[in-house]
Amino acid sequence: MAGNKDFDLYRPSEEHDELRKVVRSLAEAKIAPFAAEVDEASRFPQEARDALTAADLHAVHVPEEYGGAGADALATVIVIEEVARVCASSSLIPAVNKLGSLPVMLSGSEELKKRYLASLAKGEAMFSYALSEPDAGSDAAGMKTRAVRDGDFWVLNGVKRWITNAGVSDYYTVMAVTDPEKRSKGISAFVVEKSDEGVSFGAPEKKLGIKGSPTREVYLDNVRIPADRMIGAEGTGFATAMKTLDHTRITIAAQALGIAQGALDYAKGYVQERKQFGKPIGDFQGIQFMLADMAMKLEAARQLTYAAAAKSERLDDDLTFHGAAAKCFASDVAMEITTDAVQLLGGYGYTRDYPLERMMRDAKITQIYEGTNQVQRIVMARNLP
Repeated sequence: MAGNKDFDLYRPSEEHDELRKVVRSLAEAKIAPFAAEVDEASRFPQEARDALTAADLHAVHVPEEYGGAGADALATVIVIEEVARVCASSSLIPAVNKLGSLPVMLSGSEELKKRYLASLAKGEAMFSYALSEPDAGSDAAGMKTRAVRDGDFWVLNGVKRWITNAGVSDYYTVMAVTDPEKRSKGISAFVVEKSDEGVSFGAPEKKLGIKGSPTREVYLDNVRIPADRMIGAEGTGFATAMKTLDHTRITIAAQALGIAQGALDYAKGYVQERKQFGKPIGDFQGIQFMLADMAMKLEAARQLTYAAAAKSERLDDDLTFHGAAAKCFASDVAMEITTDAVQLLGGYGYTRDYPLERMMRDAKITQIYEGTNQVQRIVMARNLP
């Protein structure tokens, strides 16, 4: 992954603007019609995966040399943002494909890159990221999953929890302890395949939101994998995991932007149609002030996210702070905007006949996963610019 030093800090190019139009058109035509039913049935949005793969938008971050589109960090943000605008669950297809595969891009051998990134780029497989455990959430370095060397193989045992798209994804970046005495420096990263003997999955979690994206435990029971599936050198897995999150927290910010934009767009239309006291409620100053605040905060979050994406592309030294700030601010804003959007619809906003209660439920997770917003504030405090 090479940084582009000439990448503009804030302004999307004409190519980015054109990409947005393409993704928005596809999302509205082929993803939005299924969003409510996907949520209601808690089923994987296969229609979205098929549409994104057919348009080569399922994993745009994969470099061209491995058969991918070679999209920059901002383009990836735009894809996720526009899909999340209509269906947050579906936006986790491109987002988690990046999260799962980025450790391979950052630290993997050339052989691993050719084997796994090429398959991802073709749409033959999806990638997930397995870091968290039942007793290792915010304290990820406290994980207990073990990997023991056995000749030319590693044998993995343990449980990973809260794994997005588990059971659907074919490949998993798994962090495991290879030297218990070294804590974070004794953690290594591996590629585990769904088809490996000893890999199984728990029942899907019954979640508040993003119900179309399966979240399951991954069980590793004497999973024996070739030694060449280690990502990077032994003991570097935790560093790779943290470096990955510096980049991918921006994709959660992008998801939050999309959810918030979808809610604002719907609320804007509604207040022009809904009449009380003989005129549209959008004519009342109280409503106008709410919309103005929602739009102002959303635009601030977008600028912060796009600036962080530029830093991700350039590999700037202050990426850790800006990635955490974008994720934290955008997700807090998304929760506020979706809550206000529900309020603007009154009783209708509280029903499943309208999409805003789904958007509000979906927004909540953006404050929690890839590091809670409390953890993001710790990260920012430790990396003040």
